[in-house]
Amino acid sequence: MNKIRILGVAAILLSLISFQTYAQDDVALLKRAEQLHREMFSIDTHNDAIVKYTHPWRPDAGDRTQVTFPKMKEGGLDAAIFAVFLSQGPRNQNAYDSVMAYTVNEIDFFKSYVAERSSEVGIAYRSSDFWPLKRKGKSIVMFSLENAYGIGTDILNVERLYNLGVRVITLTHNYNNDVGDSSRDTVVEWKGLSPFGYQVVEEMNRLGMIVDVSHTSTETLYDCLEHSKAPIIASHSSVRAIKDIPRNLTDDEIRAIATKGGLIQVATGRWCLSDLPREQVNISIFCDHVDHVRNLVGADYVGIGTDFDGGGGMVGFEDVSKMKYITVELLRRGWPEEDIRKFWGENFLRVLREVEKISRQINL
Repeated sequence: MNKIRILGVAAILLSLISFQTYAQDDVALLKRAEQLHREMFSIDTHNDAIVKYTHPWRPDAGDRTQVTFPKMKEGGLDAAIFAVFLSQGPRNQNAYDSVMAYTVNEIDFFKSYVAERSSEVGIAYRSSDFWPLKRKGKSIVMFSLENAYGIGTDILNVERLYNLGVRVITLTHNYNNDVGDSSRDTVVEWKGLSPFGYQVVEEMNRLGMIVDVSHTSTETLYDCLEHSKAPIIASHSSVRAIKDIPRNLTDDEIRAIATKGGLIQVATGRWCLSDLPREQVNISIFCDHVDHVRNLVGADYVGIGTDFDGGGGMVGFEDVSKMKYITVELLRRGWPEEDIRKFWGENFLRVLREVEKISRQINL
């Protein structure tokens, strides 16, 4: 009986020592992560927060938004690409005029919001803007359009968007549009890009805009890879080998994007990461997707697009203030700091610089 009691006490002591060691390791990893975030450049390539700033009566607006500039600072995130999300509507000229006006209003409003906080926040329009803004201690905004439905059938709208400050266009959302087919539409309309869609990709290359294939069908993705002179990205997509839904990327698609120098930015929404109950989907499962891409094609082709305020987030990663805990998990998994720097921002800057370089070559 005494032996059993002694063994029990010993087991408790061992577990307490283990817990203490684990906790100490965790604190050390967090300190390393925080230091890394101070030194490196970091960017989240997709959120849907703008609509919550421009519609303040929403119950999840303001401080309840997953992405705020104070939360970015707390999480060690330097930059984020803020998308103007366009819900699909009728495909006619009146609708196209309406959504273009809406896009202009959304971006103009958010520019004004940023201007009122110019000592804390800046807008990036080119790759060379990011580091100077970071060195000034500012949070950084870049604009994207989610759903080229907003372009309608007028190629001039692409340049209008560029002049507004849009640097990334997600070609489709959940339905086909006049540019190409979506991964979730039940009808195959164009078998990939439409004839107009090819023009849009060419114009984006000319202007120096990043082609984003998150949400597109496989055929649209491959048409973009074949036709684009510049690398393309998936701004917020996860891995189909782990969670088998059409919205996620197959291994062949991941390889194809990487082969052309592009980028897979892993999304954080529970629904695209796992079939487990919501309370069981956490940062570790997200990092399984990240590791899958890294193991498949290398650390040069992976990053993060949270989709915050549009379905992103999970246990332990409820908003942008928790970004550094992903770095903690990557360090725990043995990632070298060089790869972590690539994941957080170097890869995106490489792609954007290449897109800008090809634009200059086209315009010679």
